[in-house]
Amino acid sequence: MREILYKMILLSMVLTLLSCGNNKTNSENAISTSEIDDRIFVSKAQFESNKMTLGNITVMQFPVSVQTTGMIDVPPENRAVVNATMGGYIKTTPLLIGDKVRKGQALVTIENPEFVTIQQEYMEVNEQLAYLQSEYERQQKMKAENITSQKSYLQAESAFKTAKARHNGLKKQLQMLNISPANVESGNIRSVVTIYAPISGSITKVNVTKGTYVSPATAILEIVNNDHIHLELSVFEKDIMKLKKGQKINFKIPESSSETYEAEVHLIGTAIEDNRTIKVHGHIKNEKEINFLPGMFVDAGIVIESAIAKALPETAIATIEDDSYLLVLHEETAEGYYFEQVEVKIGDTMNQFVSIIASDAFQKEATFLTNGTFSLVGESGGHDH
Repeated sequence: MREILYKMILLSMVLTLLSCGNNKTNSENAISTSEIDDRIFVSKAQFESNKMTLGNITVMQFPVSVQTTGMIDVPPENRAVVNATMGGYIKTTPLLIGDKVRKGQALVTIENPEFVTIQQEYMEVNEQLAYLQSEYERQQKMKAENITSQKSYLQAESAFKTAKARHNGLKKQLQMLNISPANVESGNIRSVVTIYAPISGSITKVNVTKGTYVSPATAILEIVNNDHIHLELSVFEKDIMKLKKGQKINFKIPESSSETYEAEVHLIGTAIEDNRTIKVHGHIKNEKEINFLPGMFVDAGIVIESAIAKALPETAIATIEDDSYLLVLHEETAEGYYFEQVEVKIGDTMNQFVSIIASDAFQKEATFLTNGTFSLVGESGGHDH
C-alpha cells in the first residue's frame, strides 16, 4: 500500500513539473512572438477613415537662411510720448488704452495757479511795451537833433529791448501751454490748459489719473501710429557679411500664430551693439492686411541663397521632445499596412514641406506615411524601434 501511495505522489510531482515547463515554454513563445514583429500596423479601414496618405521623397529648392529674432516696431516719428510743458494737476483724462485719437485732438487738461501768473506777467509787459517803444522812438529823434543826452537815449533803448525780449519769452511760454496770447491781451485769463495729440494713432499707455500731479518729466500718455510698421531684427556679427538690401525675410509670431509672413531687408545697421549684434530693418509685405502690434516678438530667417534638398510634407513628420520620426512603409497586405518607425533629422521648412537631412539612408523607392504620422508615433511613445 505504501509503495502504491509513493508511486502516485511521484507521478503527481512529475506531471506538475511537466505542466510548469509547458506554461513557461508557452510564455516564452508568446514573448518571442511579440518581439518578432514590432512594426506599426494600420488597417485599411483605419487608413481610410483617418484620411491617411502615402508618398515619396520630393526634390525641392530650399532657402538657406540666417536665423534671427526681433520684434514688430514702428518708426520713431510714429510714436509719441505726451508730456506737460509745465507741472500741474490733472483735471480731466477721458481717454483709455486702445482709444484712437487724431492729431490735434484734446487729450488731458492740467490746472496750475502758475498759469495765471504767467498770463498776468504777459499782460503787464504787453501794456508797458507800447509806452517803452514810444519813449525809445522819441529819444531816437531827440538824439538825432542833439536835444537829449546819450545816457537818456541808452536808458530808453535798454528798457524797450528788455521789455520786448520778456514779452516775446512770455508769449512763447503761453503758446507752449496752448494759451492764446490774443485771448490774454483781451483779458481772458485761465488756470486750466489743454494738452493736444501731437500725432494720430492709438493710446498705448495712460500713466495718470484725475488729480495726479505731473512734472514736465512725467510721461502722461503714449500714442502709437500703426499705419506703418516694420521688423527690427538683431543679427549676430558673424552673419552680417552675408546680408544685403532686398533679401527676403520669412518670419513668424510664435506667441500668436503658426503662419509664416514675408518681409524684405530694407536697412542694415552700421554699428555693433554691446551683445555683438547688428540691427536689421525689414519692410513687411501686405502690412495693412495683418493686425500686427508693436512689441510682438518674431522668429525670422533672412534668405541668403537657395539649395536643392530632399523633402517630405510637414504632416509626414512627428516631433516628440525634440526628436523627429518618420513611418516607412514596410509591407502592404490585404488587411492593411505595416510601417517601420525611423528617427530622422530635419532641416528648413518651406511651403509646408520639410527638408530631410541624410535622406540617402532611405531607398529611392521608399514610401512614407505622409499624413497621420503623429497620432501613430504618439501612441507608440515616440521610441525608435
